[in-house]
Amino acid sequence: MKKIFHYTLLIALCTLLFTGCGGAVEKEKKDPVIKAANFTDEYKAEDTWLVYWYLCGTDLETQNGAASADFQEILNVKMPDNVKVLIQTGGTNQWQNNVVTSGAVERYLYDTNGLQRVESLPDADMGDANTLADFVRYGAQIAADHRVFVFWDHGGGSAAGVCFDERTGNCLDLNEIRQAFTATHQPSADNPPFEMIGFDACLMATYDTVNTLDGLARFMTASEEVEPGLGWNYTGWLGALVQNPAMGGAKLGQVICDTYYSACEKYDLEDTVTLSVIDLKNLPELRTAYEAFGLEALKSAYQNPRNFFSNFGRGAVNAENYGGNTRRTGYSNMVDLVDLAKGTKGILPKTADRLINAVDGAVVYRINGAYRDKGGGLSSFYSYSGDEQSLINYLHQEAAPLPQKILYYYLIYGEIPENVKAYVEQSQIPEMPVPTTPPEQRQEIFQISQLEDFPVQMDSNGNAFVQLNAEQMDLLSSVHCQLVYMGLEDDIILYLGSDSDVNADWNSGTFTDNFRAVWPMLDGHPVYVEITAENDGYNLYAVPVKLNGVECNLLVAYVYADEKYYILGARKGIDNHGMSDRDLIKLRAGDEITTIHYGMTISGEDEDFTQVEVDTFTIGENPEIKDEPLGDGNYGYAFEFMTPTDDSALSNFILFTVTNREITTNVEVQ
Repeated sequence: MKKIFHYTLLIALCTLLFTGCGGAVEKEKKDPVIKAANFTDEYKAEDTWLVYWYLCGTDLETQNGAASADFQEILNVKMPDNVKVLIQTGGTNQWQNNVVTSGAVERYLYDTNGLQRVESLPDADMGDANTLADFVRYGAQIAADHRVFVFWDHGGGSAAGVCFDERTGNCLDLNEIRQAFTATHQPSADNPPFEMIGFDACLMATYDTVNTLDGLARFMTASEEVEPGLGWNYTGWLGALVQNPAMGGAKLGQVICDTYYSACEKYDLEDTVTLSVIDLKNLPELRTAYEAFGLEALKSAYQNPRNFFSNFGRGAVNAENYGGNTRRTGYSNMVDLVDLAKGTKGILPKTADRLINAVDGAVVYRINGAYRDKGGGLSSFYSYSGDEQSLINYLHQEAAPLPQKILYYYLIYGEIPENVKAYVEQSQIPEMPVPTTPPEQRQEIFQISQLEDFPVQMDSNGNAFVQLNAEQMDLLSSVHCQLVYMGLEDDIILYLGSDSDVNADWNSGTFTDNFRAVWPMLDGHPVYVEITAENDGYNLYAVPVKLNGVECNLLVAYVYADEKYYILGARKGIDNHGMSDRDLIKLRAGDEITTIHYGMTISGEDEDFTQVEVDTFTIGENPEIKDEPLGDGNYGYAFEFMTPTDDSALSNFILFTVTNREITTNVEVQ
């Protein structure tokens, strides 16, 4: 293709919704990552085990019968005399089996005598600490040498918690989990009451979750990323425990990971899965390293907040993060600790390596799918959204470290409270306040509005670019791009989304377009795309569609070595409670797809973009997304400047006119 350029006035362009894009380094597609381990048996074959299963069915059961499916997986395992499973059910509108009663909390014991209902209680909120505490207390009455506790439901990470009760809208936060366990069990680092506490739920492999379980368990098993709806393979791991009750928590965790991955692989759902086993005896060093990392970050921010947070934000944006963390998919605000430390080592040189080593020491086994291969096994809170309520939820969690609380308080509110300044300067521990200052009166670290309508220039090769100075660069965590189609005759602007069409030189502050008049298309139909992750070798995208009439996002990976897109499945985003949808649906021949875009009129009759359903079609055996030439017409392209708190500003728009794949570039003259 040839680029022809000239300067002209660009008119009839308007402000768009916000989305990001950027480049990636070419690297071949990798196989799943498995951290090697060789765990030996720790106990006697005749030792007794009690597995607690806190089964909060929620919409996963009402809509798909997912809890019933896992219940059946347990019943597939014949119990010996020394292994028992204690189950509590609730939290869903309708159970999809003929055993469990809806509208009640029930307890079942599954042992060598089969399944027995041992209690039927009045309905109760499974997202309430008292309900959990009562179950923990009941289980403590059953004698066992070793105890395993498994939470089953949605999860939302450090700020949102786990076990969303569909009827009440409540869920258990980390404080409530610790409160419920310590009501019955005395925490002990040397002799914790549980061999393992696990989370068959999304996004719960976090530092804060581990810290919550201090003294309560020897090991924790959980996922950094969203779990597929099928969850853990109960027949696999429980069957292994029945066959070998001499295994310890580390080996049991390894079996849970391996059988989980195998089950996901069977259904072609393994690409983005994660699962980690954490040894809590290494928590003291992990805690010390993470708090030191936070304190070094806080002191750097205290000296030069805008410069620090922009650089720290770039590290977080490029780090592996979980649940989506974009406007389209919603925000979990969870980032991988190791990848964050690696990406910020230049600004936090004293503590980054120690944190990396501490996580590696604590995570004794993990498995990562091919498109989640950078994670170290534990995540932490990072405020990608800049949302106040999410931060307040995090501030309330007692397990969250104080330096990190102050750091994100500073990021969101633009100031360090007076009562914590002594902590920054002398490490004196204060109480952490929640601000009462109205938003309009708060300080702003990143005054991004100064970059609104930033001028675009042309280089000698006909490329459009923006040139930022050092002060302007200090505002930014990333620079994105946006693309729209402009139907002048039809009076419509159709928002196409974002892609990796920015050539970024962070050293010089120069950001150049890479428009090539192609766009991702699903079986020949243009789609709206939003880039959700940029990694070494691949990008991940969310593509909003209706799948058989239901709104969701296609999860798509582009592998640079293959020069090919892969459709991983379809999933809804994170809901208002911070809980991520677990159901990853694979596309099948005969599925009906409706592409979703966002549009408005050029004449200005619309105040904002509204959702537009564009094409409806039936897919065949091998649906694919690939870059295909855009049709002739006018396309608007803008650079988007993003702050660490997810605020943004747009440059002036570039108008690309495409005629027979020849591109004419028009840039507004200031």
